[in-house]
Amino acid sequence: MTDTLNETLVEPVSGLTYRVQAARDAQGEAPCLILLHGVGANEAGFIELARRMDPRLVVVLARGPLEFGPMQFGWFQVRFTATGPAIDAAQAELSRQKLVSFIAQLPQAHDVDPNRIWIAGFSQGGIMSASIGLTAPDKVAGFGILSGRILPEVLPLAQPGAVTAFVSHGAQDQKLGIHFARDAKEVLDGLKVPLQYHEYQAGHELNMAMLDDFKQWLGVQLDEPVNLT
Repeated sequence: MTDTLNETLVEPVSGLTYRVQAARDAQGEAPCLILLHGVGANEAGFIELARRMDPRLVVVLARGPLEFGPMQFGWFQVRFTATGPAIDAAQAELSRQKLVSFIAQLPQAHDVDPNRIWIAGFSQGGIMSASIGLTAPDKVAGFGILSGRILPEVLPLAQPGAVTAFVSHGAQDQKLGIHFARDAKEVLDGLKVPLQYHEYQAGHELNMAMLDDFKQWLGVQLDEPVNLT
């Protein structure tokens, strides 16, 4: 099979650049995982992870629309202040809208099952994944926040829906403190979103334990029957 992860595509409606790996073990419409990178990084950082994901999945690596330097992208600008992260909320909202449009094109473009799309990301990518899962539950079956948080700005836009969530965070995270994960858990519990929650003795990172737990969670989701309600 050709390694298409070395090629970049541009989705014309949203304008987002991305890479895609076709399902290696699927017939017809396939389930899909969208992975979102953190600020100052790019989608290529997830290539090796994509290759290790469940072969039933179409894996999509999306690039943030904002360029901060050579191959350094993000979903919104953020400043880390004494009182916590200060974001450009307008940029975050525009990126959310772009992602909603992007996801809507995947079924036709890549033979993806529209009822079996999951979105997850690291740091700012996890933040955007939560924003999609909470505000557009008709577009995704679940979302993963990997060392990220939930933006309070998206909560007024939250919609009821049959989504599930995965949250993982390092207890020694010095960029986004562990309280952000605990706050996310409280929000998701309040919204009655089925949640798998993990804390690790780690910093602001994605280590093998975190990835193994995420892959196990996603595998369970893949094995469950499709919920069309």
